[in-house]
Amino acid sequence: MSTIVLDWDRVHIPTWVVDLESFRRWFHSDEFPEAGRICYLDGEVWVDMSKEQFFSHNQVKSEYNMVLGSLAKGSRLGRYVPDGMRLTHEEANLSTQPDGAFVSYENLETDRIRFVEGARGGYVELEGTPDMVLEVISTSSVEKDTITQFDLYWQAGIRKYWLVDARSEELIFDIWRHTPKGYVATRKQGGWIKSVVFGKSFRLVRQTDERGDPEYILEVR
Repeated sequence: MSTIVLDWDRVHIPTWVVDLESFRRWFHSDEFPEAGRICYLDGEVWVDMSKEQFFSHNQVKSEYNMVLGSLAKGSRLGRYVPDGMRLTHEEANLSTQPDGAFVSYENLETDRIRFVEGARGGYVELEGTPDMVLEVISTSSVEKDTITQFDLYWQAGIRKYWLVDARSEELIFDIWRHTPKGYVATRKQGGWIKSVVFGKSFRLVRQTDERGDPEYILEVR
């Protein structure tokens, strides 16, 4: 097992963390750090303590959270899961924190995914296969989001992988669909992308607010 640490800030990984099972035991213990993003990616412990960028990351996540959260709740499709909830998939050897995820009531009823209780009560982890995951690329997560987790999410059988990159003038938003041989990008029409999971089409637009700062709108039709 190896460790990848980005912007190190005194994170101690116990020597007994050697596989996914022991990583999960660490996660459920009081020793696990409350700050930072710490993932187990098929034999690697990935630690990112870098600061979140406001316009290219935080505000992009916020827009998806508001739009998809309202859509999932309003249509009674299932639960939209904002950033911060742990997702684990044993067969894919994966334990991570996506920027967002969606879990349909159908999948919950068939036990394709389930809630995992914490040591002190409540539910602190999702185990299994959500209907979709969202990642917003940051400078520190390019390889993780576009290569490592790209493959692991596919191995986990996740039907749709939503991937966004707002770091440059070219705004990128793709929905990757699961096929037997890997993820394939969903075809766009006029910038719109059809989502089978939500039964809607989406388009991400960037404009400026009253101060001239970037502002994002996730359009739905």
